Amino acid sequence: MGESEEPQPWDRVDHAQAISDGATAPPPPEPPVCRECGLHGERRPTYYGACVLLEPRREAPAHMVPPWHRWYVDSGGRAWNSGDTEPGPGSVCRVPHRLVCPGTVLTALGLWPWLDALRDENARRAQWRACPLDSAASLPEAG
Repeated sequence: MGESEEPQPWDRVDHAQAISDGATAPPPPEPPVCRECGLHGERRPTYYGACVLLEPRREAPAHMVPPWHRWYVDSGGRAWNSGDTEPGPGSVCRVPHRLVCPGTVLTALGLWPWLDALRDENARRAQWRACPLDSAASLPEAG
């Protein structure tokens, strides 16, 4: 919102919706990088003025993603969360980074094994990113 713009009555509701949906990605011009783990994601604007960070190039069968975490992208590039709506047969959705971020704590770990595997993969990616192999000392001895 610009300096001259008045706050709108729906701004607080939109902000609460963004927090609830996990649409907390840094807005442009900041890079689309997770504040928790440092991994890059695919940032998409939402209909309520926030941005969501999605896993890059990652679609999943919608019934395999927990309710309230199913994101879809329309033909204009805007993302929307389907809430607890049951997905149609064969539908696919986007996976939000927050759901598989190694820097956040989820209470539902173990309920969705493939998401736990993706979270583990992201943890390895974040570790490699944080510890570059810039010296011979970090390499194992050749046997």
